[in-house]
Amino acid sequence: MNDIDSLLERLAKSNFRNRFHLKDKDREYVLEKGIDEIMDHAYNFVDTRLGLLKENDGRQTPMRGHPVFIAQHATATCCRGCIEKWHHIKKDKELSESEKEYLVDVIIKWIEKEINGKC
Repeated sequence: MNDIDSLLERLAKSNFRNRFHLKDKDREYVLEKGIDEIMDHAYNFVDTRLGLLKENDGRQTPMRGHPVFIAQHATATCCRGCIEKWHHIKKDKELSESEKEYLVDVIIKWIEKEINGKC
């Protein structure tokens, strides 16, 4: 099992994280747009909302409105505080490209599991 799979298993045991799931309209949106476009959206959100520590950390990711937002809450990639706690990436520095790519991989893996009914 890879690191992302074991992370997703740990996150699924969190009462808070486990309550996030894609609704039918979110699934339809993912299927309509395709995973590559959703990945682009995820990268954009991670880059612009989480790249640097912001004063509104903890409030920059909506709880609904886009499948990636739901996934970010489910995977603890919603704010720098959660990222530091769950992913051990320090919040007081700019995210590197590899860190952004890792966070996007986590988000996309969770979305794929949701779409395939494995969450």
